[in-house]
Amino acid sequence: MSQPTIHASAILVGARALLIRGPSGSGKSRLALALLQAASSGALRFARLVGDDRVHVQAHHGRLLVSPAPTLEGLLEIRGIGIRAYPFEPVAVAGLVVDLGAPGAQRMPDTQTVEIEGVTLARLPVAPGADALPLVLAALAPI
Repeated sequence: MSQPTIHASAILVGARALLIRGPSGSGKSRLALALLQAASSGALRFARLVGDDRVHVQAHHGRLLVSPAPTLEGLLEIRGIGIRAYPFEPVAVAGLVVDLGAPGAQRMPDTQTVEIEGVTLARLPVAPGADALPLVLAALAPI
């Protein structure tokens, strides 16, 4: 049985991957690039591309595994420049879903979760037009 493919990008940040979803043009690849740049500047300890645009998801022992679509392995679209090759992780465990352009994003949201392939994950809704990077960095910061 083949793994479902979804329209999303995924970045491994530390031990868990961020699954970045949103409508076309909402900034999924832009946020992925910003997270990679945040790691290279020291704002994050570690970040690596898992997949851009299309990723496979699979539930495995209560965890959601994310892997790149084979034809897109190691490729990231940079708007205005084109497709670039990056080091990538072949598989990662998802820990947070970032939904870009989420119309229901609230200023002070209740605890948000989402279920993908039967696995419940934390969800960070980002309002249309909002800068997602500061929100993601705040969500990842230790309390």
